[in-house]
Amino acid sequence: MTFGAFIIGDEILSGKRQDKHLSRVIAALAARGLSLAWAQYLGDDRTLIAGTLRRTFAGSDIVFSFGGIGATPDDHTRQSAAAAAGVELHRHPDAVREIEARFGADAYPKRIAMGEFPLGAEIIPNPYNRVPGFRLHRHHFLPGFPEMAWPMMDWVLDTLYPHLHRSRREVDHAILVREAGESQLIDLMNEIVARYPDLRLFSLPHIGDGGRHIELGVRGESARVLEAMAELRTGVTALDFPWTERAPLG
Repeated sequence: MTFGAFIIGDEILSGKRQDKHLSRVIAALAARGLSLAWAQYLGDDRTLIAGTLRRTFAGSDIVFSFGGIGATPDDHTRQSAAAAAGVELHRHPDAVREIEARFGADAYPKRIAMGEFPLGAEIIPNPYNRVPGFRLHRHHFLPGFPEMAWPMMDWVLDTLYPHLHRSRREVDHAILVREAGESQLIDLMNEIVARYPDLRLFSLPHIGDGGRHIELGVRGESARVLEAMAELRTGVTALDFPWTERAPLG
């Protein structure tokens, strides 16, 4: 399955706050042998969010969305998700129970609105303050606060998708190729891609401290990566370009 992420909020795009979610999603998935295929930042624009969700609802990706599920006027994610799904918001009984259990009579009349989710959604429990998120069409809508969102994301991965966890983690190996331009390595890259379609090849030029070089490598299952890297080293040597090892990642 393919994983994606939305990080929602004008405060991220304006620079008032720095995003912390992207690196945490990548780490959470990697710990389970999984990887993030795409991510997108969105402002607090109801039309934009709804249009984007309408597109991703039609696909099969598993998506985490962070932010915008509160009850203040600048929160639009719940309403946008309902519009994208073509349904109305309704007060989810499980969410009502959680919010009432947390706030009692003070849940009314304002806080209870945070339990209004698109029809057909199911709640995601929030261990921090019991105000839940929700899931709909393989999309998982979480608060923008990391202390709430990250445990909720872990719960989703371990409770709903344990069958996707991989016991063999991906590894990332590369060599640092010097005195070469990327165009001089393209034929070799194409050969590796053709022979190892299950791996992800990458070529990252660097300019700065240590001089110019190209970080050339592959990511994927360990044994296959070792095979592909052996061929990369042989190919670069045959082209008469000097290279050194980069420490493996994974």
